[in-house]
Amino acid sequence: MRIAVILGAAFILDLVLGDPNSAWHPICLIGNLISHLEKGLRKLFPKSEKGELAAGLLLVLLTVTISTALPAGLLFFCYRLHFAAGLIVESLLAWLTLAARSLKDASMKVCDALEKGDVEEARTAVSMIVGRDTSRLDEAGIARAAIETVAENSSDGVIAPMLFLALFGAPGACFYKAVNTMDSMVGYTHRKYLYFGRAAARLDDLLNFLPSRLSGLLMIAAAFLTGKDGAGALRIFLRDRKKHASPNSAQTEAACAGALGIRLAGDAWYFGELHKKEYIGDDTRPVRPSDIRSANLLMYTATVLCLLICIGVRLLIWRVRMI
Repeated sequence: MRIAVILGAAFILDLVLGDPNSAWHPICLIGNLISHLEKGLRKLFPKSEKGELAAGLLLVLLTVTISTALPAGLLFFCYRLHFAAGLIVESLLAWLTLAARSLKDASMKVCDALEKGDVEEARTAVSMIVGRDTSRLDEAGIARAAIETVAENSSDGVIAPMLFLALFGAPGACFYKAVNTMDSMVGYTHRKYLYFGRAAARLDDLLNFLPSRLSGLLMIAAAFLTGKDGAGALRIFLRDRKKHASPNSAQTEAACAGALGIRLAGDAWYFGELHKKEYIGDDTRPVRPSDIRSANLLMYTATVLCLLICIGVRLLIWRVRMI
């Protein structure tokens, strides 16, 4: 029952308030921790393949231990103080691990700028939510990048932390966000992070293996429920979900592309280098700014479905234990 209440409270808080912009946000603190650890570990270990692999592994161990132990210790103290205090603090921590509202708000800035014809504003807005170089993107490319971000982060920004929250409470969600934040900061194939970020990238791939696939299936269900092309979402999901260097990223992108009847992915520039990528989806029509709005609808519908499943399972477990 406790986890079911926390799940509902976290989702409602994110829906209404979004993600607070604060230096004390847990994800910001985790990011700062990773940055400081990286600087220290790079000085401590030799600048060789083995040295950077070892440093990256220690980065993972230290980051996940600290990021999980601190919220777990805080909650232990709060629950010992009073159950209500623990419930409130855990609900607040859980809220800060979900990013549906911030994902929607950030992507809609891109949509709004494109719809009023301000390409430079749209390019600036999309540069805040993607890791690729955006200077070469045209209007369609900007819209496509925003849609891909919404689709991919439907899993690792919303549904995956919700699943870890349902299974392990707020400390579990913090553990997941620590790994995901490391991957977003150091998990690149760029030469600077090729070895140093490998452990973080591999662990992130492992943690997201099942959540990404569940997210893809939920997005297919969302397509049927919202009047999008559910059959197309299923077809493209089955055909294109492995067309990505990551084993997980294309799962939701494929479902989203099929649901909207557009083509996503393709070549992209990172750190001044062109990365060749396969296309996902069929090029049946041009990408439109309004597709960003549709992608957000799919994301929220899939999130609500996940929430209902998680709460239902937790209530069922609670009911069985009460018998």
